[in-house]
Amino acid sequence: MWNNFCNLYTVATFHKIRVKDIYKETDDCSVITFDVPSEIFDEFKFRQGQHLTLKADINGQDTRRSYSLCSAPQEGIWKVAVKEILGGAFSTFVNQELKAGDTLEVMAPSGTFGVDCSPNKAKNYLFFAAGSGITPVLSMIKSHLAAEKESTCKLFYVNKTAKSIIFKEELEQLRNTYFGRLEIYYFLTKEKRDIELFNGRFDDEKMEVLTKTFIDIPDTSEVFLCGPEKMVQYVSNYLIEAGLPKELVHFELFVTGLSDEDIARQERLAQQNVEGTEVIIVDGGKEFTFTMTKEYDNILDAALGAGADLPFACKGGVCSTCKCEVKEGNVEMKINYALDDKEVAQMLVLSCQAVPTTDKVKVDFDV
Repeated sequence: MWNNFCNLYTVATFHKIRVKDIYKETDDCSVITFDVPSEIFDEFKFRQGQHLTLKADINGQDTRRSYSLCSAPQEGIWKVAVKEILGGAFSTFVNQELKAGDTLEVMAPSGTFGVDCSPNKAKNYLFFAAGSGITPVLSMIKSHLAAEKESTCKLFYVNKTAKSIIFKEELEQLRNTYFGRLEIYYFLTKEKRDIELFNGRFDDEKMEVLTKTFIDIPDTSEVFLCGPEKMVQYVSNYLIEAGLPKELVHFELFVTGLSDEDIARQERLAQQNVEGTEVIIVDGGKEFTFTMTKEYDNILDAALGAGADLPFACKGGVCSTCKCEVKEGNVEMKINYALDDKEVAQMLVLSCQAVPTTDKVKVDFDV
């Protein structure tokens, strides 16, 4: 039965791609440039803000992670930055072992963070980033400034120290290239500078100054935020309460911990009996049905256990690589850091977090 599953299933496509270059941007952050073969250029076209899912065998484990592209589509290159995380298997491998000439398995670009460029419009963009949250933001800034000749960008960027600022040199070059159209404000949490405003994280006092002196809410076209959940939620809420329409706020999160609500929901769903739940998977226009066992508590892991090769990366509810649409039955997500309210209303779920709450569930990965 499980062999039939594999035959009917559309395999998640990874391409073996050579690492063209890798260098240290900071002491704990490496930048990888991929040598994407010309025959898959079309498949690897991307929009600013999207990410690549990388796969490697690390200590005998199939390890996957998603990293935002920091290059712009106009540059014709595929580049990601990987900051080493304590205990992070993939980030440690990249920063300590990976070298130019090595090969990684790479999935085509995906993700919905960002908006299309508007060459015939003059727009004013705001960007808030912390640490490696600069990666998709850098791609966006380069893209919008190059494609929209009258648009402006303002970046508010938090780091621990001046030495830890990722892409500092490139950002300064961009500021010089687009003088008057790109403004950059650096905030440091572990170093003191003469102007108190730029010391520490965003808080009410700082945001009040920013919204009175540097930010014109009525004249803001779009806002993009990327960084830790706490920062992103705080700044988003502040700007919305200050009068910025909610639909103009776009964000991507780096999750640092679960809220009490998340923990309570996970504990409740852990008691959900999924034994015997009938699951129908749709992918590539084909269907397959299998029955969940108590060994698994989410649709993605149950499908993988049945022999499927579905697309996934973080398994943490952050990247949306495993997104699917619920066509029949009901599920509840343990956590969700990737889908917005509109997507949830359209019955989209993260399969890695989706726990069936009915005896039969049908989900479609062709979304």
